[in-house]
Amino acid sequence: MDNSRAATQEVYDHIAAHFAETRRYPWPEVTEFLESTAGGTFGIDVGCGNGRHLPPLAERVEQPIGLDISTELLDVASERSDVDADLLAGDAASLPLGDGTVAIAISIATLHHLPSRELRIQSLDEIARVLTDDGEALVSAWSTEADRFDAEERGSDGSGFDAAIPWELPDGETVDRFYHVYDPDEFDAELAQSDLEIVDSQVSSGNCYATVAPES
Repeated sequence: MDNSRAATQEVYDHIAAHFAETRRYPWPEVTEFLESTAGGTFGIDVGCGNGRHLPPLAERVEQPIGLDISTELLDVASERSDVDADLLAGDAASLPLGDGTVAIAISIATLHHLPSRELRIQSLDEIARVLTDDGEALVSAWSTEADRFDAEERGSDGSGFDAAIPWELPDGETVDRFYHVYDPDEFDAELAQSDLEIVDSQVSSGNCYATVAPES
């Protein structure tokens, strides 16, 4: 399949309306993280999709920012959101923000859509770059521990794998989406190779989660 970022944008623009209908509520791991933060002036949701995590982010920062590659999903976020958020079309590996400007960042189910290890680490480095010295971020990605993957797919060498995950639209059309499915050890290793420090790492509900901060 075409795993380019342009293809990812095209896919999510195409499925945006149906995708958004199935993603109405914030994940509890995200709200728990946000409730633990001190807050600040700016916060960003990298890969905000339909904006479901913008309301709890807005409770912690003065100005929430949502960034996504899909303009159709940003339109949904704009229509649905009851918070005053800046919505930006952009790339998770090249954030349009200044150095040290963001108190809180979340990147939820976004990292695994980037098609190469280099770009995934670049995205992590970008989060480190925009965070304030005392800022924190929560990063999540799909894990090989998810129930849908059997033992053979998970492997035993501590590495993840690339996959084409289908999305079925109401009319029966199926669209493939690129994922890099992370082994938890691989997830931690990529974080360690970035400009972020791991504060906490865990697997929850079939996803890798890490609370991270800029390297000191």
